[in-house]
Amino acid sequence: MEEHYHPATVEREAQAYWEAHRCFRAVEDPSREKFYCLAMFPYPSGKLHMGHVRNYTIADVIARFERMRGKNVLQPMGWDAFGLPAENAAIQHGVAPAAWTYANIEHMKAQLKALGFAYDWEREITTCRPDYYRWEQWFFLRLYEKGLAYRKTAPVNWCPNDRTVLANEQVVEGRCWRCDTPVERREIPQWFLRITAYAEELLADLEQLDGWPEQVRTMQRNWIGKSRGIEIDFALAQPVGGCDKLTVYTTRPDTLMGVTYLTVAAEHPVARALAEGDAELAAFLESCRRQSVSEASLATLEKRGRALGITALHPLTGEEVPVWVGNYVLLEYGSGAVMGVPAHDQRDWEFARRYGLPCKQVVAPADGSPVDLERGAFVDKGVLVHSGPFDGLDFEDAFAAIARALEERGAGRVTIQYRLRDWGVSRQRYWGAPIPMLYRADGTPVPVPEEELPVVLPEEVSFDGIHSPLKADPHWRRAELGGEPVERETDTFDTFVESSWYYARFTCPHYQEGMVDRAAADYWLPVDQYVGGIEHAILHLLYARFFHKLMRDEGLVAGDEPFRRLLCQGMVLKDGAKMSKSKGNVVDPEALIQRYGADTVRLFIMFAAPPEQSLEWSDEGVAGAHRFLRRLWKAVAAHLAAGPVPPLDPTALAEPQRALRRKTHETIAKVTADYAERQTFNTAIAAVMELVNELGRFGDDSPQGRAVAREALETAVLLLAPIVPHICHRLWFELGHRRPVIDAPWPSADPAALERDRLTLVVQVNGKVRGRIEVPADADPSAVEKAALAEPNVVRFVAGKEIQRVVVVPGRLVNVVAR
Repeated sequence: MEEHYHPATVEREAQAYWEAHRCFRAVEDPSREKFYCLAMFPYPSGKLHMGHVRNYTIADVIARFERMRGKNVLQPMGWDAFGLPAENAAIQHGVAPAAWTYANIEHMKAQLKALGFAYDWEREITTCRPDYYRWEQWFFLRLYEKGLAYRKTAPVNWCPNDRTVLANEQVVEGRCWRCDTPVERREIPQWFLRITAYAEELLADLEQLDGWPEQVRTMQRNWIGKSRGIEIDFALAQPVGGCDKLTVYTTRPDTLMGVTYLTVAAEHPVARALAEGDAELAAFLESCRRQSVSEASLATLEKRGRALGITALHPLTGEEVPVWVGNYVLLEYGSGAVMGVPAHDQRDWEFARRYGLPCKQVVAPADGSPVDLERGAFVDKGVLVHSGPFDGLDFEDAFAAIARALEERGAGRVTIQYRLRDWGVSRQRYWGAPIPMLYRADGTPVPVPEEELPVVLPEEVSFDGIHSPLKADPHWRRAELGGEPVERETDTFDTFVESSWYYARFTCPHYQEGMVDRAAADYWLPVDQYVGGIEHAILHLLYARFFHKLMRDEGLVAGDEPFRRLLCQGMVLKDGAKMSKSKGNVVDPEALIQRYGADTVRLFIMFAAPPEQSLEWSDEGVAGAHRFLRRLWKAVAAHLAAGPVPPLDPTALAEPQRALRRKTHETIAKVTADYAERQTFNTAIAAVMELVNELGRFGDDSPQGRAVAREALETAVLLLAPIVPHICHRLWFELGHRRPVIDAPWPSADPAALERDRLTLVVQVNGKVRGRIEVPADADPSAVEKAALAEPNVVRFVAGKEIQRVVVVPGRLVNVVAR
C-alpha cells in the first residue's frame, strides 16, 4: 500500500469504479425495503457554492448510510432550470437563456461528480426540457377541467424591476423576494390554482409530519391561517355601484359595539363607483393600487384614506357609520371591507388618530385595571363595557351572544376563514413553461388540445430583457383550433410549478405514457428523507404538499404527503456573515477540492456543526480535517506493513485488548444512533476520531493485539464511509476486502464486547469532582461507597466534616455530601 495519501488519485479511481459498475443505479425491488433520499435540486447558476455543498453532502451521507444498512436507496439529482436568473444572464452576456442554462448544467454536474455524491445520474431531470414540462401542461389542463385552475383579473404583486407578477409568498416585507425591489399593486388577468380548496387538508395533515421540524410546521400553520369569526353585514344607507351592503369578517365580534367607521379597499366596487365622478378620489385609488399588497407589509405601512361621503347602518344599533377607503385594506382578503374599531385594533387606532375619527372603548381588562387609549389601542380580550345588553360578558360568551343577535336579524353568520389565498401561477416572462391555453378572437380561453402537447418554448431567441420573445413573435402566438384562428397564451408558469412535482417524476423520469408511472411511484414514494433550507418552508414545501394532493386525487400517486422526514440545514457563514459575492467572503468549493480533495471538504462540512445549525467556516478546520484523513491513511498503511493478522478470538483477549475492542463497539453503538436517530454527524465523527486516537496509543503487536487493531481500523473505515467515501473505498480494498465498502453491511455492536469487568467512577464531594475509583462491575452500592470514602483525595476533602449521606449513581458516579 502507498505510504502517503494522494486524494486526487484516490478520488479519481473511486469515482471511475462507481461509474463503471453503475453502483448508484436504483431499480425497484419489492423484496427489499426502499429508502428515497432527496436534496432540493439546484438552480443551474453556473457554479456550486458552499451552501450547495453542505446541503448535498448531508443528503449523501444519509443515503450512503441507509444503503449500508441494507436498504434499496434512490438518490437522484436534476436541475430547476427555468427562471429569471437565466434571463438576467442572457442580457448581461448576450447569450440565449437556454444556451446559458445548459452550459451551466454541464459545469455544475462535473462539480457534483467531483464531490462523490452517490446519485443515479440515469434519472437526471432538467425542468426546461419539453419532455418534463409537457406533463405539467397536461396536468394543468386536467385541473382546468375540474375548476381547480382558473383565470381572473385580480390585484397582483408586480415587480417593476423583473416586470412580472409575484405570488404573495414571494413578497418579503413589501419587496421582491429575488431582487429586493419595492412591489407595486396592479390588476391584470392571471391564471390561478385553487389551493384554498385544500386549505383544511393542508392544515390538518401537518399532524402527520412528525418527522418535520416543528418550526416549519408552525410556519405553514400560520401561513394557512385558519380562523373562526363572523361575517357581518352593514347595510348601506344608499346603494352604491350595485352594492346595498358592506360585508366584513372579524375574529373579534366582541368589539362590534365599538365600531366608529368602515373602510373598504381601493379596488372595492363602492370606491370605484364613487371615483367615477371624483378626480381626487380616483387619483387616491390609483396611488393605493400602485403600492405593495403584501399583507406582512401592512403592519408598518403609513395608513392613508379618504372619506367616501356615504354611511352604513350598524347591524345591531341602527346607528349611521361613515365609510372610508384606506390603503391598508386588501380586496383579496375577506370581502375587501373592514370595520374600524380604533379602541381595540392598533391599525384602526393609527388611522383614527390621523383623521380625527371617534374612539369608543367597549372591552376592558378582566382585572379592572385602567386603559389609556391616548397611548394606543387595547387589543387584549377582556370583559365588555359600554355594549348595552352584552356588558360584563367575556370574549367567548360575547362571541356567542353577538353571533345569535346577528343571526336573528339576518345580518351575520359564524364562518371559518383562511389567510391562504389561491396561487397565482402566471408569469409575464419568457424563460418558463408555456401555459397551455389559447384565446379566441373574443378573448375566451380554451385549452390546447392534449394531442398538441407539449407547447414547446422556443429556445433559439433574441432576448433584450424588456420584451418577451413569446409576445414579440407573431408566428409563435398564432395557432388554429379546428380551423379557427386563435392566439396562444404568452404567460409562462411560475417556476415553483416545476419544483412542486419533480420528486414524483424522479421515480419514473423516462416514462412516456403519463406524468407519473403509478407502479414506480407507489414503490418509491413518499420521500423518506428530504433535505433543504428552511427558507423554502412556504414557497416550495407548501406548494409541493398541495401538488401531491392534486396528483393523489388524479390517481397518479398514493398517500397524503410527499416527504416523510425533513431536515433543514443551517447556513454556511464566514466571519459571522452569510457567504456572498457582495461581502467578498465566498469560498470556492472547486479550489478546495483541488487542494485538499473532496473527502476533506465533506469531512469538514459534516464535522464543523450539527446539520440544522449554522456552520462557521474555518480554514484551520479544513486543514485539520485533512490532517485526520492523512493520519487514518498512515494508520492503515502501517498496520498492513506489519504483516498478516490472525483471526480475532474474543475469548483469548487480555484486558488492554478487551478495552480497545470495547471502545470499538461503543463507537459502533454511538455512531449508529448519531446517524439514524439524532442525525448529529459531527458527534459521530468525533467518536470515530476518538477511536483512531485510542488505536494510536495501543502498542500491542501480539497476534491478538493486531487482530483487535484490525477490527478497530475496519470499523473506523465502515463508520466513516458515508462521510468520506473515496478514501474509505480505497482503504477497504487495501484491508483485503473484495467487495466495495458501499456494499459492506453496516457494523453492529457486539453486546459481549461492551461488557466491563471493572468500572471507573467519578467521586464528588458536595458536587465537585475530587477523585476517581475503579470497582468491579458487579460491586454492590455498599462496596462502592466504601471505596469512594477511602479514596485519598476524598479523605482530604471530608476531613473534619460530618458525612451526611453518600449517593451512588450506578455505573457513573458517587457524591459524598459532607458539612
